[in-house]
Formats: sequence, structure tokens, C-alpha cells
Amino acid sequence: MHTQGVLQPTETQPVVHSTFVVERSFPKPPETVFAAFADPARKRRWFFEGPHQELKLHELDFSVGGRERAELKFEAGPVAGKTCVNEAIYQDIVPGRRIVAAYRMAIDGHCISAALATFELAADGTGTLLNLTHQGAYFEGADGPEMRKHGWETLLEKLATEVAS
Repeated sequence: MHTQGVLQPTETQPVVHSTFVVERSFPKPPETVFAAFADPARKRRWFFEGPHQELKLHELDFSVGGRERAELKFEAGPVAGKTCVNEAIYQDIVPGRRIVAAYRMAIDGHCISAALATFELAADGTGTLLNLTHQGAYFEGADGPEMRKHGWETLLEKLATEVAS
């Protein structure tokens, strides 16, 4: 999760809307990739744990209508010492095929973005092709679409490591 620019919200900055797609291949079947989203310990490892943040809380109810919540404290960079809360509500889940989640991200209580993320998994030979479509609204002080896309690319790289283990 990249947070460059998440320092000083202004009341005059307009909402930035953006959609991007990230495609990623994995050498494992869709059920294996899907399981890394569904299992709380695995999801925590690839999605929230990292060297520059302390994970304070992670709760996951991986079901349609279920919620996920994580609280992290940043330890480095321009947001060092700040707390990030990432919340999701699962809108649709089709095992081994699709996950749709509505996300909200806040830094020190200030909402910086809201998004709809759709993960589509398809068998690709003996592996999986994952397509992520991210539709976001970025508010005052947000990191913006380019940084968020980079953040998702980094997370999917961590997912690849998790799936390979």
C-alpha cells in the first residue's frame, strides 16, 4: 500500500475518479489463488504485513456481505506514525472465479479513497490468469490512481509469493 502524498488534505481539491486494470498470471490453479484471498492467515501475510508497517488488527469474514478490517501503523516515509484503516465489504464471491469488494481507506480518521475492486480468476493451462479491475474515487490527501495501481501491482507480486509457498 503506497501512501505518498497522504499528508495534508485540502477542502478545495476535487474528487479524482479512475479505473485501471492489472493482469497477472500465476503458475497455480484458480482454486489455489482464490484460497489466498479466503484464508485469513494467508490474506494477512500477502495483503497487510510488510517491513514498513505494523499490523495492529486484521479481521476477515470472507462471505458475501462479510467485512474485512485492518489497522496498520506506518513506521517509515511521509506517513510515519500515522494509522491506516482499510475496510472492505464483499459484494460478490464465486469460489475459484470471482471476488468483488467495496473498499474504504482512511489515514488517521480521514477517508482518502473508496473503491470497487473486481478480481476475476480464469484457468490458463495449468495456471491462473487474474484480472483486477479497480474503480476508485480519491479524496483530499489521497495517493492517487497511479500510486494505487503501483500498490496493487506490488500486492499481486506478494500474492504470487504466497501462492508459490
